[in-house]
Amino acid sequence: MASRRTSGAGSESFGDGGRVAAAPGSEPDAAISVHDLTSAAKDLIEGAFPPLWVRGEVTNFKAHRNGHWYFSLRDANAQVNCVIWSSATRRIPAQPDEGMQVLALGQMTVWPVRGDLQFSVRQLEAEGDGLWRKALEQSRLRLERDGLLTAERKRRLPAFPRRIAVITSPDGAALRDVITVSRARSADVELVVVPAKVQGEGAADSLIDALERVGRWGGADLVIIGRGGGSREDLWAFNDERLARALAACPVPTISAVGHEVDISLCDLVADVRAATPSAAAEIAVPSRRELAARVDALGNRLASAAVRRQDRAVASLVQVRKRLALTATRLVDRRRGRIETLAGQLEALSPLATLARGFGVARGPDGATLSRRAQFAPGASFELWLQDGIVEATAGASKALPDERMERTNRELA
Repeated sequence: MASRRTSGAGSESFGDGGRVAAAPGSEPDAAISVHDLTSAAKDLIEGAFPPLWVRGEVTNFKAHRNGHWYFSLRDANAQVNCVIWSSATRRIPAQPDEGMQVLALGQMTVWPVRGDLQFSVRQLEAEGDGLWRKALEQSRLRLERDGLLTAERKRRLPAFPRRIAVITSPDGAALRDVITVSRARSADVELVVVPAKVQGEGAADSLIDALERVGRWGGADLVIIGRGGGSREDLWAFNDERLARALAACPVPTISAVGHEVDISLCDLVADVRAATPSAAAEIAVPSRRELAARVDALGNRLASAAVRRQDRAVASLVQVRKRLALTATRLVDRRRGRIETLAGQLEALSPLATLARGFGVARGPDGATLSRRAQFAPGASFELWLQDGIVEATAGASKALPDERMERTNRELA
């Protein structure tokens, strides 16, 4: 069995044969490589410092194209270089801003390649909810820019869905709430459970896959997606931008039911309807038989009342129309009567009989033609003289002209 003796000048190892061997790095012949040195320092530092939380201000932040984040944490008296490997960045909501005060969970280590002392960060939180809120706001702005948050894009839910797809955990209380409320409201609605992971690593991908399955199936009239209450971290999958876009692209109307959280999730913003809880989503989606019967009765009463009111208005309107027609007809008859009387008077004034009644006569020849001039009467010629009360057979004698003043008087009389 080998033994070792250590002195101030170095260390020695004694083999089985008593031969003394130099310890690694204790003399030129036993020199170690740089990599062995930095690796030993890495083991020493990591063994001395367990994972711990460090508070500091972010500075010199750089996101490398390979996915790693490099920055420094500093306070008033010191700073330390930090790294977050790409595998860990996926669990951090957003990149920290320059100057942001953060809490970092990590472990002191040495990068063997360069021998740099650095703090390897596994988890990063801004004081308050800075990183979470920043990530949420950035995603919201992108969705808003693409028009996915506009009210005009939202669809109306079907009034009487026959089949509802419920995307949630099959073991969660949310599903039991949806089933209980739906059955209490209507037993005719079919619920199809599409199981998905609703929190933790891979939850967003699981929910997206469930939405895509519902879309390919094409047998649902409505989709409810959600879960019960939980912490911000538990509910964060419903703030995944990819999931929000998949929900907006769903071919059937959607209800987002992410319960018991004050903040509204991205899924709430893009869904056609937001429900505060899964129970509320079931109440919105499933019509109640009792409520429908009450509504039908109320509508029937309103329809009957409206019919009576309309009939009363129609009768009153007919009475008014009849009165207006009667008045209009009376006025029309009076106007026509007056017009006829005026025309009758004019015809009476122009009638030859009226002229005969005033003492004048009309001479007609054998052919019935009116003889109105003196030259038409040849001496001895026969003609008829038409008077008011009959016809006189007459023979023309010698004719003579009337004096001018008598002619004018006669014309005035005839007029």
